[in-house]
Amino acid sequence: MTLSPDSVRRSLSRINARKAPGPDNIPGRVLRDCAVELTDVFTDIFNISLIQAVVPTCFKATTIIPVPKKSSPSCFNDYCPVALTPILMKCFERLVMQHIKTVLPPSLDPFQFAYRPNRSTDDAISTALHSALTHLDKKDSYVRMLFIDFSSAFNTIIPQQLTQKLVQLGLNTSLCNWLLDFLTGRPQAVRVGSNTSSTIILNTGAPQGCVLSPLLFTLLTHDCTPSYSSNLFIKFADDTTVVGLISNRDETDYRSEVRRLATWCVDNNLSLNVEKTKEIVVDFRRMHTQHAPLTIDGASVERVSSTKFLGVHITEDLSWTYNTTALAKKSQQRLFFLRKLRRAGAPAPIMYTFYRGTIESILSSCITVWFGACNASCHRTLQRIVRAAERIIGVSLPSLQDIYSTCLTKKALCIAADPTHPMQSFFKLLPSGRRLRSLQARTSRLKDSFIHQAVRKLNSLPILPPLPSLLHGLTELCHTHTHTL
Repeated sequence: MTLSPDSVRRSLSRINARKAPGPDNIPGRVLRDCAVELTDVFTDIFNISLIQAVVPTCFKATTIIPVPKKSSPSCFNDYCPVALTPILMKCFERLVMQHIKTVLPPSLDPFQFAYRPNRSTDDAISTALHSALTHLDKKDSYVRMLFIDFSSAFNTIIPQQLTQKLVQLGLNTSLCNWLLDFLTGRPQAVRVGSNTSSTIILNTGAPQGCVLSPLLFTLLTHDCTPSYSSNLFIKFADDTTVVGLISNRDETDYRSEVRRLATWCVDNNLSLNVEKTKEIVVDFRRMHTQHAPLTIDGASVERVSSTKFLGVHITEDLSWTYNTTALAKKSQQRLFFLRKLRRAGAPAPIMYTFYRGTIESILSSCITVWFGACNASCHRTLQRIVRAAERIIGVSLPSLQDIYSTCLTKKALCIAADPTHPMQSFFKLLPSGRRLRSLQARTSRLKDSFIHQAVRKLNSLPILPPLPSLLHGLTELCHTHTHTL
């Protein structure tokens, strides 16, 4: 791996000057404003580091700043450790991360949605819900969804174990050695106010302040896959959800899968936080049934009626009232600041930009997942916030229905054009090649879900765009028909 001066210069010029400096106290503004002058020297330093598979110790230094989670912290758990690392090393990490993502094999777990092209939290949530809703369309079926919480996931990575997996994935040995050196011998100190602790050397884990940490964790867990077809592991970095599709009241495979997952965690030095791990049971059968609690390592997992999954509230009845209520409450709080801007005489363009960034971004968060299945009351509740913002700003704003339609079309086209996407198989062309095959649904819950809405949306277009993966499937279909004839 060799970095070019152009890539280094672009990385330096994109530094956010507002970010706090690391232990080296080099401000980001200096690195950004002097990007042209510093490009050549840092290009040489970075490439020498990659060639020798050695990361300078000053690049690996970390300062931990404990930030209180509540107004009156009483114990260590009431603090969130924020890791400050050198800004220059963050630029270096981003360049390495871009290279790693280009050399990863296509055989990676398709249900890991983080750091993959054309993937987002929307895809992870939609995949989990579509599997559940499709299964619930069958008789005598229900779904158990286990939302896993790892204890200090990034801090427990064993570098030697990680690099062995990276070699198996096909990464160059020199790059693996560089990553091993990057994760070991890390000086770390804690700073509170003007006081700084003594420095210790860490040889385990990757601080959360490191750009590479989430990607490395996804590669560490790439072999964490279900052994039964009735179970599904939905992963987004360190967020893992086990979807158990239960039929005929037989939970044997699901419980065996959870035990196997707990064993895998022990083998990979990961600790399941059973206290924060939650489970939802989705059961629409008329016969009331008591579901036995799930246990992990002798501790019972709490069963809840709702939980937050990748920013979206999932409930045991798979309705979206609770989620839209939370979005409406959060958006209404920000309308206060929009009114303050108007009283201060802010021009309309400023208020519009503020609305797009702080209110519309909330209302449209994962909108392809939930908007199509919301009832009319939820739609009116959210649209009232848009109308209130229109009166404050004095300009016309796009409706949520228009935003949803645009996002749905874009997301559907991205999935249909990506043969590696786990939901691409639902976008199948008819023999005519002009429309997609409609999906069958027995209940309105499934019919209103994302995949069904997406297929209907593409079929409603005047002309279906030429999608490479769909055209390839059509070619194979025609070839099969010709061979049969």
